[in-house]
Amino acid sequence: MNWFDFTLKLKKFPLTEAKQHLKQIQEISNDDYAAYLTKQKQEILNHHQTHNNFYKALLQGKKVTKWEDLPIVTKKDLQQPLEERLSDGYSITKVYVNKTSGSSGHPFIFAKDKYAHALTWSVIMNRFGWFGIDFNLSYQARFYGIPLDKIGYYTERLKDWLATRYRFPIFNLNEAKLEEFLGHFKKKKFDYINGYTSSIVLFAKYLQQKDLILKDICPSLKVCMVTSEMLFEEDKVLLEKHLGIPIVNEYGASELDLIAFQNPNGNWSLNHETLFIEVVDKNGQALPLGKEGRLVITSLYNKAHPFIRYEIGDIGVLDEKSTPKNPILKKLIGRTSDVAHLPSGKVVPGLTFYYVTKSIIEENSIVNEFVIHQLAKDKFKILYVAEADLSQHKFQEIIKAVETYLEPNLQVELERVTILKRTKGGKLKQFESFI
Repeated sequence: MNWFDFTLKLKKFPLTEAKQHLKQIQEISNDDYAAYLTKQKQEILNHHQTHNNFYKALLQGKKVTKWEDLPIVTKKDLQQPLEERLSDGYSITKVYVNKTSGSSGHPFIFAKDKYAHALTWSVIMNRFGWFGIDFNLSYQARFYGIPLDKIGYYTERLKDWLATRYRFPIFNLNEAKLEEFLGHFKKKKFDYINGYTSSIVLFAKYLQQKDLILKDICPSLKVCMVTSEMLFEEDKVLLEKHLGIPIVNEYGASELDLIAFQNPNGNWSLNHETLFIEVVDKNGQALPLGKEGRLVITSLYNKAHPFIRYEIGDIGVLDEKSTPKNPILKKLIGRTSDVAHLPSGKVVPGLTFYYVTKSIIEENSIVNEFVIHQLAKDKFKILYVAEADLSQHKFQEIIKAVETYLEPNLQVELERVTILKRTKGGKLKQFESFI
């Protein structure tokens, strides 16, 4: 049975219809593709101008005739109750709801209508299929986080079983744990690896120390897809050598879709089917191909929640060879994550701090943005921007989360600030180690 498809359909995501629609989009000719994008942009704009009070308020009653004159929407704009951002006819119980990790410094809760979310999965399945991976059949070695409370833990393990994958929790990546990971590759016939870049790089460095090639140990492996963090060229070389399989770079945003996926020719193929992706200057005007600017993205099918000219927080460059039907991301700046070394010898990737800070990024939180600095092996500082100081109760929740996901006896300091330092690209680096 196709368990992965079944679980999506069980949640009432119309996957069959979405897959058929995606195929129809992909069959549009090169000559007609620009017209398709123009039509779909206008349709989604008209929908939210008519049926979404939040978006109408953003326009401030102005009649906009040029696409480039539409406002740029940021994560900060979206930090208000989700109910106030949903379009007419949609409720929280009838849409897909999730929250961002806060890696850009602006965590928030978002929604997609169920058809839009089915299209998202259709695109992901299509791209993985480029490398012979079938979500219903191929066995995944998954390097991701996992909730540590009993219900959350076993829920994720059940989801992994239904999705034909085995999860390697990344909260502790010391040598003993990596040796344990290696043991699973000796026993299990994995088809591919998928997960956070920094975690897989740490595993590859362990293989390098042991002078091992993973493909020799697990001959069934075909490919590795890395995601969520920047993949540097030297790390890609390391992965290719010590995993012994092709390395595919994925770039996405949970609130949108898969944004870019490295194709078999080695190019970062942008998602042209369900997204409209622009590179713009400081005034929101589109830049010529080859010029570096802010990535601004429109979700062409999400009718529940407006993502129109949404600034994701990254800087990028579109390749000069790009066409409406074949846009290529030439360069991406951002999405890096440091590694934390703890007193016990634990080594954890920066994205672990998504789980640590989860208690302070709920929708009703007073925190607008935050970063975490590691000052010593046992000392961390959370810098945050908020309307008022965090309560002692909230601070204790953070301490408890640190003990749960990292280890006891770590010092955590909170500092409320008026502004946080940003990178050249305008992003906040959520975690940074100073040791």
